[in-house]
Amino acid sequence: MTDEMLAWQTERFTELALSPTTVHDHYVVEIRPEQVVEIAFDGVQRSTRYPGGVALRFARVVRYRDDKPVDEADTIETVRNYLG
Repeated sequence: MTDEMLAWQTERFTELALSPTTVHDHYVVEIRPEQVVEIAFDGVQRSTRYPGGVALRFARVVRYRDDKPVDEADTIETVRNYLG
């Protein structure tokens, strides 16, 4: 991720933050679900660590999809289907 993308991401997600009180443990910020992000990954595995029950292996941001509406984004169910 470039410095430019990181700066843009920080600004964008700050704009989408539900409120300043939604920051948890300095790692989690709850945001309005309005930004579509294209993520590449090498695999999916079951996980008890995350609420969705899965973890993406070697996940990385490819790009932000301003051309794609949120209602066309894949869901956690789509990701779970990769488990087989």
